[in-house]
Formats: sequence, C-alpha cells, structure tokens
Amino acid sequence: MQPEHANIALKMMIPAYENEVALTRKVLAAVPADKCSYKPDERSMSAMELCWHIPAAESFFATAVTTGTFPPFNQKPENVKSPADVLAWYDAQVAAQLPKLKALTGEQAAKPVDSPFGTQPAIAFLQIMINHSIHHRGQLSTYLRPMGAKVPSIYGHSRDDKEAKEAAAKA
Repeated sequence: MQPEHANIALKMMIPAYENEVALTRKVLAAVPADKCSYKPDERSMSAMELCWHIPAAESFFATAVTTGTFPPFNQKPENVKSPADVLAWYDAQVAAQLPKLKALTGEQAAKPVDSPFGTQPAIAFLQIMINHSIHHRGQLSTYLRPMGAKVPSIYGHSRDDKEAKEAAAKA
C-alpha cells in the first residue's frame, strides 16, 4: 500500500471510528449490572464477557496500528467488575489511543504489521478493529432486551427510543 492511499484511508476511518466509539459507549452503558451473567446460549459469551471483549480487542488492535506490534491481549483488571467499570476503562483507552491514531502518518499507516492473522498494512488492522467491534456490539445489543434493558439507538432509532420520545411528548 502506498502512503498516500493509507493517508486517505486514515482520513475516512478515524471519523468512522469516533462514531462507532459513541455507539459502543451507549450499548455498554445500557447493560444492567445485575444481569452480567446473562447469555442466550451456553456456547455464548456472557454479557460481561462481551462488555470486556469489545474494549479489550479495540485496545489490542489500536496498539498494533499505532506501534506496529501486537501486544499481549488485555486481561481484565481486578477492579473492573461491572459494565460501568468497563465503560470507564474503555473511555480511558479511547482517550489514550485516539490521539495516537489521529497522529499517524500515511507512511506509518502503510507500514506492514505482522500478526496472528498474517502481515498487512497497519491501516488494515484499524478496519478489522472497527468491524470486530461492530460485530460484537451487535451481539451485545441483542442481549439487552432479554435482560430487561432498554436498547439504545445505534444506526437509527430503536423502539425503546421511540417509546421514550412519545411518552415525553405526552407528559
């Protein structure tokens, strides 16, 4: 990949990532603390496992994109016990990683990075990170209603948002 192409991709992907962060935050914030063990099937991750997996994987991929090396996968810190704790950890990770992503040059984004998934330009792992988060956020969002939680709007209004707006309008 040529650096100028990688730079164009960065200019498109960084705003997309920022948008996805906001959506991921809404879903993480909607997970009820007392329902963290919920899973729709025995083979599924629990709600808490998914809550952790999304931010941990984002940190894993963002570190690889910004440094050119994949770190060990993040183990959940002892003090992260609830969805609110995960959200606070996620916010700190985004605050640390986003400026580094924004500072990348086309040359850095085009640099080949070795990974367990093969060698690709660093920018490719930014796209994989975004897709991975969208995938697992979608899974987590389908857990919300069965857990008794409200489903936030993601790519358009959710029924819960619509009902809340209608109730507010009647009040």
